[in-house]
Amino acid sequence: MEESAMQRSAEQLRQDAIRIWRAGVSTVDSERLVRQSVARDGSTLVIGEDRFSLDRLRRIAVVGAGKAGAGMAAAIEDVLGPEWLAEKHVAGWVNVPDDCVRDLNHIWLHGARPAGVNEPTAAGQFGTGRILELVESLGPKDLCLCLISGGGSALLPAPVEQITLADKLAVTRYLSAAGATIDQLNTVRKQLSRIKGGGLARRCNAEQLVALIISDVLGDPLDLIASGPTVEDASTARDALEILDAFEAEKAGISPAVFDFLRRKTWIEPTSPACKVTNLVIGNNATAVEAAACEASRLGYRTTAESAASSEGAAEEVGCRLAAVARAMGDSAEPSCLISGGEPVVKLVDATRRGRGGRNQQLVLAALTCWADDNPTRLVLLSGGTDGEDGPTDAAGALLDEAVVKGAARRNLDPADYLARNDAYHFFEPLGALLKTGPTHTNVCDLRVIVSGGPSKSASGV
Repeated sequence: MEESAMQRSAEQLRQDAIRIWRAGVSTVDSERLVRQSVARDGSTLVIGEDRFSLDRLRRIAVVGAGKAGAGMAAAIEDVLGPEWLAEKHVAGWVNVPDDCVRDLNHIWLHGARPAGVNEPTAAGQFGTGRILELVESLGPKDLCLCLISGGGSALLPAPVEQITLADKLAVTRYLSAAGATIDQLNTVRKQLSRIKGGGLARRCNAEQLVALIISDVLGDPLDLIASGPTVEDASTARDALEILDAFEAEKAGISPAVFDFLRRKTWIEPTSPACKVTNLVIGNNATAVEAAACEASRLGYRTTAESAASSEGAAEEVGCRLAAVARAMGDSAEPSCLISGGEPVVKLVDATRRGRGGRNQQLVLAALTCWADDNPTRLVLLSGGTDGEDGPTDAAGALLDEAVVKGAARRNLDPADYLARNDAYHFFEPLGALLKTGPTHTNVCDLRVIVSGGPSKSASGV
């Protein structure tokens, strides 16, 4: 009887952890975030604190890129309504992953990369060219709305003429595999792009450009989110070279054209676009963390929440830190919960040894290796990407509890071995511990949940 009750309690803890995580993700739903920030009051369009007279506007264009682009675009169409969409000649082009494409009335959603492959493609390059053509066609009395969200960097490829898309892709792949942070990646990408680092804003001829941004970068640095297409670039070619040098990219065989271009880039592009630019962050990691914390409190957990403001370092280190926190929470006299948000990095092993996984799965597997001989009784640790994609897999992340530990022991799975090979997916898959949600069409970094049911009696009943 006691064992059965405890097992049901353990299952409830697992379900609560998933429920809390999903509550955080649902709050950063792209359509919901846009509707909270954009409204129409008769003939007035309200965006944040700005008000635009629709009667005065000649034309509205909508452009952008990101995993949340489809929902954001649909919300804009709904807010404006059929009459204003027609009267203001609303047209748009938004680059999104292939599995986000759907039919809208006035805004074209362009499949710019395959689902689950967060890399630039020729299709994305074509779509980015159409976006630049559209913003350049605008003029006085026109309004441009730019929809930016996670994944925007890969979905907006427009390499400078001196290098090819293949050259730029090789740089991104190399830095990612070497463990570069998103800040470092975006700094390099901006210097090699015609649209990033404020390039879109400089080419926009509208009277005003308003960017609605769902942030996937910790701390919300506007120049780094999607590599800042509407934000003045504070980085330089020298910064990009220093990052490439730090990771020994030239020795690794990156195209000489990349280094030649950066070393010869001595000019300074105009940093003040002709149009007035407003950048508005409408959702971020803290938004999801706060919502998840509210759900945990509603479920009766004593809750603590934290959202990282900067890069966290290696996923393995974060996983071990959270494992230590979870063990301490297990001594609590009451059910407790820790919600945390962030985005660690993973250094990939050589492709000949590499398995499948992502930073969230790697984090959870690292936590398991740090349990030592402790048994995580009445504890659950879950980590998932809010976009529903964790690395090149169909999982958002993974979870760890007593059932996972026992299942791994029965199957003689060595967590350290799978961790060393970046193969967390194949460790968790047979244990039923992968978090699979499908694409969520949003992205605000990662969300982690630890729940503790409080101390339990030992098997002897003492």
